[in-house]
Amino acid sequence: MVGNVMRGALALALSLICTPLTAAAQTPAAGASSVAALSAEAQDAAKVVDAFHAALKRNDPTAALALLADDALIFEGGYVERSKSEYASHHAGADAAYEAAVSSTLARRSGFADNVTAWIASESRATGRYKDKAVDRLSTESVILRKTADGWRIVHIHWSSRNAT
Repeated sequence: MVGNVMRGALALALSLICTPLTAAAQTPAAGASSVAALSAEAQDAAKVVDAFHAALKRNDPTAALALLADDALIFEGGYVERSKSEYASHHAGADAAYEAAVSSTLARRSGFADNVTAWIASESRATGRYKDKAVDRLSTESVILRKTADGWRIVHIHWSSRNAT
């Protein structure tokens, strides 16, 4: 299963190299923020990413997990979880508690989708308090999705963040 995810990720990476950037996916001028216009198929995939985050924000990891493929691969902070069940037993609860505690503002988004695979890349800023500590972090997120009979499902997430200051 992981081999299928990796093959899909490789095919996606090659499509990114071969697909010219459109004006909607270009980085805006310094200081500006932009949620890029996405194609209709990419918008549908982005709705799944947004639903995943909304479920975490509601502190509902079960609903978030329903949007992951069984063979999902999650990279976060140098760690890896190699399946939905591994993520469920390790970080899903903590990720839900974190997202429920802080506010996150989407700054930029781009993406691409065809009939099988989609990628959504987002930049955001999280602020608030978590575990009695101030939070002000800039985050990047890359999500790869696969079209299934049940709709788009997340097969890979890569999160990275740093202090905003």
